[in-house]
Amino acid sequence: MQAIISNIIEGSIAQNAGLEKGDAILSINDNPVRDVIDYMFYSRDDTVSLKIQRANKTHLFKIRKKEGDYLGIELKPSRIKPCRNKCMFCFVDQLPKGLRKTLYLKDDDYRMSFIHGNYITLTNLSDLDKKRIIEQKLSPLYISVHTTNNELRRKILGNPKASDILQELRNFTAHKIRIHAQIVVCPGLNDGEELLKTIKDLQKFYPYVASIAVVPVGLTKFKKPNIKPVEKSDAVKVIDTVKQARIRFRKRHGDPVVYIADEFYIKADLPFPPLKDYGDLPQIENGVGLVPLFLNAAKKIKLPKKIEPRRVATFTGASFMPYLEEFAKRLNTIEGLGLEIFRVENKFFGSTVTVAGLITGKDIVKTLAGKTKADCLLVPNVMLRYGTDVFIDNVTLKDLEECLGMNVQAVDSTPEGLLKGITNGCKWEN
Repeated sequence: MQAIISNIIEGSIAQNAGLEKGDAILSINDNPVRDVIDYMFYSRDDTVSLKIQRANKTHLFKIRKKEGDYLGIELKPSRIKPCRNKCMFCFVDQLPKGLRKTLYLKDDDYRMSFIHGNYITLTNLSDLDKKRIIEQKLSPLYISVHTTNNELRRKILGNPKASDILQELRNFTAHKIRIHAQIVVCPGLNDGEELLKTIKDLQKFYPYVASIAVVPVGLTKFKKPNIKPVEKSDAVKVIDTVKQARIRFRKRHGDPVVYIADEFYIKADLPFPPLKDYGDLPQIENGVGLVPLFLNAAKKIKLPKKIEPRRVATFTGASFMPYLEEFAKRLNTIEGLGLEIFRVENKFFGSTVTVAGLITGKDIVKTLAGKTKADCLLVPNVMLRYGTDVFIDNVTLKDLEECLGMNVQAVDSTPEGLLKGITNGCKWEN
């Protein structure tokens, strides 16, 4: 395993020192470097001695820097450690053929958990991995727990060799490694009393188990028949169960610790808790607090009274449609604006998939083709692969422009992002 430099930032300390793209970093201050985490960990000192391999020769570079200085080195991504489990609800196993190759990768890599917040199961850690996590304080980690009943957890993970999850958590929290846990609820399996017990078990590790997200199982039309989706009655039951634990723990510690995914409130047709109940939104990337945050921002946003005449269209999935409709009513009070919004049904994955992030380009075309006279289509960027203009089915924004015959612009998935797109995001033709 080598740490290969993929890029040197122009004008950076590393470039001025003579480092080059393609160099392999062998060690920093005599510590072996395996990947970006080692690089981050050992390059914090003011004086950094790098042992570099270049064209089969070894070179030593000594760099002095001030605290906070960035060396300007970017490394090639490490090979991802794959998942060994066969989870009952694995989303990768529910994907059809023909999507981006990266979507079929089952990641269970603690390094990606530390760097990017990916959820891992702790089922493929070696003793050396655990030692490294503790020594380098790779914290927080994001852990898929699902249940603390080990027999049931092994069944859900499809892994009879999965270790004792409480013992794993006990080991990490004893060394002050912070954990953000998630429980994917499968009706009839790990809900009800099992869910309540799991929450109680996890709360014992507070404050090192810093948050617990309870999220619904996601099923596509390609799902296996052994799991049933979360229905309205299931959602109500989960909310009631978690509410007990939240109240009890808030009284004791002033922190509810456990949070319910927005999808449960939507399915249950119940109001969201106030935004303040979500703390610092520790699990927002897991769909916990996204809608309340949007609604709160939408209430506070200041709208212009008038803009140059324009017709705009945007869209979302079934789950978020009522909330976008409410905000659109306010937006359409702006003189000069004609805003249309569309609900895109997910034909690709099936009607059970209602979140905006899994909408495909093809379904957008099917929904909007011939049904709008808008000059511009605003696309929430949550639907695109990070840093690109590509949807999950490989359709691009340019493809949408060609198919729909209109200007297409990606915008931030916030009230501010939508308003910015309306006012100056597109190239308007009057």
